Amino acid sequence: MSEMPQPHGAHGRPPTRRERWSSFKESPFLPASVLVLILAAAAGLFAGSYTYSMADPTPRHVPTATVGAYDEGRGKAFLDGMEKALDASLKIHPYDSRAAAVEAMNDQKVFAILDARDSGKALVFDVSGASGASVAEVLEKAAPAVGKATGVAVTVRDIKPLQEGDPRGLAIFYISLAAVIIGFVGAIQLSVHARALNPLERIAFTVAYALLGGFVIAAVVDWLLGALDLPFVESWLILALTMFTSGMVFTMFNTLFGRWAMLPTWGLMVLLGNPSSGGAVSWPLLPSPLGVIGRWLPPGGSVNAQHTAVYFPGHQHVFPFLVLGGWALVSCAVFWIWRHRHPGGRTDAPAHAETTAPSAGEAAA
Repeated sequence: MSEMPQPHGAHGRPPTRRERWSSFKESPFLPASVLVLILAAAAGLFAGSYTYSMADPTPRHVPTATVGAYDEGRGKAFLDGMEKALDASLKIHPYDSRAAAVEAMNDQKVFAILDARDSGKALVFDVSGASGASVAEVLEKAAPAVGKATGVAVTVRDIKPLQEGDPRGLAIFYISLAAVIIGFVGAIQLSVHARALNPLERIAFTVAYALLGGFVIAAVVDWLLGALDLPFVESWLILALTMFTSGMVFTMFNTLFGRWAMLPTWGLMVLLGNPSSGGAVSWPLLPSPLGVIGRWLPPGGSVNAQHTAVYFPGHQHVFPFLVLGGWALVSCAVFWIWRHRHPGGRTDAPAHAETTAPSAGEAAA
């Protein structure tokens, strides 16, 4: 009885470690494994970024207008007590009149006004809920306690309150967040379901869903829910510009990084941009680096422009629009210059003439 043939050659030996790794790299398990690690890291970073910036808002530098004798007597005692209570510095901006101080508040240069002109009456400490609900809340709580501790009579007023439908001042943050996220999700969906779009067509459809999406967001929040009384056209166009910018940021990263474009988009717009936008926590209460960086990112530009449009009409600043427009312009330029690297598109070459089926005689020949 002859022995059974033994396995031999490459098919008989177990694969080497290098061969296993080569096979793993060519399989769908490698990108799936990488995604598992990335998603786990993203979950931690997402929770950490929002917790770091929003869980314990602490004042650092609060711009404060003063009118009258703020640097002596009871004015000085009150301001010193406020800095001690807040464990922060009040950046003092003296003004000659109350009207000038109120104008500075409307321009969002200051968050509070200390009126110490009448020595025979209580100090008047005005805050602005519309400038930042979180800052106003901190100041409103601290001022009476400081007045009592220092023996200084003080009257606290909110001279620029929030709208009734938005008592926490979060509605603007939410609509801006919706515009940012739907903006880049729309670009992702164009890349998946409309890959054949050419560069100009892709930009045009990004404009189209941004305009329509911004209109719907504004209509739902204002007309349907009544949460905010919006300056409708201005708010709509700010939301549309936000959505377009967000969509083009993803398109830019998709051009540069291909299938991994979601990583830099999510990091820039969500992990860094939204917590530092000043929408949920006003910038004086954010960690200092975030308060500075956030104003230069699209979510911060969107929140700032929308916030001024809603609560400080006639005092709109150009800087938020420069931020949004700058990011949109750079993204479009990068996409256009390296458009040959962007996945998808189609050629415009004329189709070849159809070939006709050969006749029976030609087939025989």
